[in-house]
Amino acid sequence: MSSPIRFAGAALLAVAALAACSSSNGPSSAGRQVAFQLATKPVGAAVRAAAAVAGTEVIGLGNDTIVLSQVQLVLRRIELERTGGTVCDSLISDDDCEELKAGPILLDLPLGAGAARSFTVALDTGSYSKIKFEIHRPESNHDGAFLALHPDFDGVSIMVTGTYNGTAFTYTSDLDVEQEHELSPPISVTETTGANLTLFVDLASWFANAGNTGLIDPQTANNGGAAEGEVKSNIEASLNAFEDDNHDGHDDHGGN
Repeated sequence: MSSPIRFAGAALLAVAALAACSSSNGPSSAGRQVAFQLATKPVGAAVRAAAAVAGTEVIGLGNDTIVLSQVQLVLRRIELERTGGTVCDSLISDDDCEELKAGPILLDLPLGAGAARSFTVALDTGSYSKIKFEIHRPESNHDGAFLALHPDFDGVSIMVTGTYNGTAFTYTSDLDVEQEHELSPPISVTETTGANLTLFVDLASWFANAGNTGLIDPQTANNGGAAEGEVKSNIEASLNAFEDDNHDGHDDHGGN
């Protein structure tokens, strides 16, 4: 169950998606290897998806329809906290946290069912009960190398393109927030077994209005817009993380 709390590379490569489609995309078998995956839509319990299907995502609510063609997200400081360990703190060199990615990294969220692998790292053996990361707003004085590759993300942590009731839009956000999610039960990494962690993003909730009766026009949620705060709150509440060895976008242990 997620507990969002305040806090604020390279793009997801096509080869990562190809790797996710390979026959090796079952439960992680390489010792100490932890795969970080992305998902925006689960598949049925009886269906195993090797990777998310590229394309568009259609969201309908009330009389409104949003068709998403691309959703990009900047993350940094993706860390796992050991069970019973001290709190992750980048200023403490001997804390009980393992860094998956320092970042910032630009991720293209998969638009389709199942989880797509983003990257795989080797991790020290042990039990891990929390994952922490930042949705990060890049700034030129700190993230020059990243912005040289992705200049459109200067001051932008999230970019969405699509149509709202047939009208094209581009939504950008400067959301800068930290998230912490419990892994229940904790994942176990040994010399012979690894794990697959999925970051699930519920895109259907991003632009839902307060009464859940229709969709917010994303153009009104851009910086300074009337719906900016509402959509930012929706985004913060939309993320979850869990173990997902079969890449179906569902928690292997039955959590939400």
